Amino acid sequence: MYDVVAVSFIETKNIYYFSPNNLDIKKGDNVIVDTENGLQFGIVKQDIKKENKKNLVLPLKNVVRIATEEDLKQVEENKKEAEPALKYAKKTSKKLDLNMNFVDAYYTFDKSQLVLSFLADSRVDFRELAKKLAGKYKTRIELRQIGVRDKSKRVGGLGPCGMFLCCNSFLTDFNSVSINMAKNQMLALNPTKINGICGRLLCCLGYEDDTYTELKKDMPKMGMMADTEMGMGKVVDINVFKGTYKVDLKEKGIVEFSAKKKNEKTK
Repeated sequence: MYDVVAVSFIETKNIYYFSPNNLDIKKGDNVIVDTENGLQFGIVKQDIKKENKKNLVLPLKNVVRIATEEDLKQVEENKKEAEPALKYAKKTSKKLDLNMNFVDAYYTFDKSQLVLSFLADSRVDFRELAKKLAGKYKTRIELRQIGVRDKSKRVGGLGPCGMFLCCNSFLTDFNSVSINMAKNQMLALNPTKINGICGRLLCCLGYEDDTYTELKKDMPKMGMMADTEMGMGKVVDINVFKGTYKVDLKEKGIVEFSAKKKNEKTK
């Protein structure tokens, strides 16, 4: 087990584990950390805790220090200097006829690297653009192609539920979401209902999927023929929360049955 601290980078909102380096660190602290791309500014999302080796990428990088007032000023200065770099990249990419939709730009804390994120329908040969950016800003350039879900995570917005986007608020990773989850929850397969503002399936489809699966395990499937105490009939409706289903018994009409009672009789 290792002592670790969870740190989020404000640019990407991703969370990574770092060694606390014997510093008195607590949740909410602003810190400067050592990364493969140089020093970066981050926010501590969790108090120091023990973490299993198998969940870590070793060796752990260190938290260098708790951020000072000077560090915070440097972060703000970096933000201001990244803005014209983003504008220049947009302008230059158009001149080079590159199909790149830039999302954001930021410097690492020590300005050893300038990172620009963009959307594109396919792979882009941006070598000439990278040369021009490096020549103008005299630092290492990284042009990073991201997906539409990543863009939503960074930019933010309101979901169809009226709440702030999950990806921009609290989700740290994108879990797999499938159309089968929507079917499992008996949702209308209408893109305007089951897709988020990113155009992909709603992340929240995964939140209740296991619950629906559990509630439906003793229920008959829609459209199947069910053998009831009143005869055979076709299942035309199910209510997973009430634990009931309705069967069309033809001459007797549509009758509601309890899945719980059926299972008790089976046992």
